[in-house]
Amino acid sequence: MISIEFLITSFIVVLIPGTGVLYTVAAGLFKGKRASISAALGCTLGIIPSILACIMGLSVIIHTSALSFQLVKYAGVAYLLYLAWSMLKSSNSLTLEENQKKQSLTSIAFKGFMINILNPKLTIFFLAFLPQFIPSQIQNPVDSMLILGLAFMVMTFLVFIVYGLLATVIRNYVIHSEKISVIIQRAFAGSFAALGLKLAFTSRE
Repeated sequence: MISIEFLITSFIVVLIPGTGVLYTVAAGLFKGKRASISAALGCTLGIIPSILACIMGLSVIIHTSALSFQLVKYAGVAYLLYLAWSMLKSSNSLTLEENQKKQSLTSIAFKGFMINILNPKLTIFFLAFLPQFIPSQIQNPVDSMLILGLAFMVMTFLVFIVYGLLATVIRNYVIHSEKISVIIQRAFAGSFAALGLKLAFTSRE
């Protein structure tokens, strides 16, 4: 049921760095291995509502309703800008260590979860993506979409973990150098802000 074409295409899609990858890498760099895994898990779980919405047909409403799309989109924009602002608040390696102690793994996962929930394009993506790999003669397409969606989530989780663990490899160089940590923090903050602005100008097409 899961074709090699689906696996290859999904792998390419997941491998392309986006907001979830950026968040997971940031968690690995500034908060460590467990935080990166929590971020990867949160981003992966954030896919579930989009898959369910696609299966239930809610993505059609988002795609055709300008108001629904705009509401979700600007909520996502506001959240990305909030993440950028939060990252800018930390200015040195000491602050990073303090944040690491204060922020729970659940909180890190929740932020990743919200990143994907507040991206209306993700739901529309699954509406266009999953049906392409479901044979026309199949009797129960809903089950097939669930299986494909689950496979996509597993691949997302594994790839994101790899990204996050690679980030932890250079973690010690970052947190023990105030200059490097500040530069990277600002770079990530700028990236989140840029992604927020990109989302703000995204259309439904």
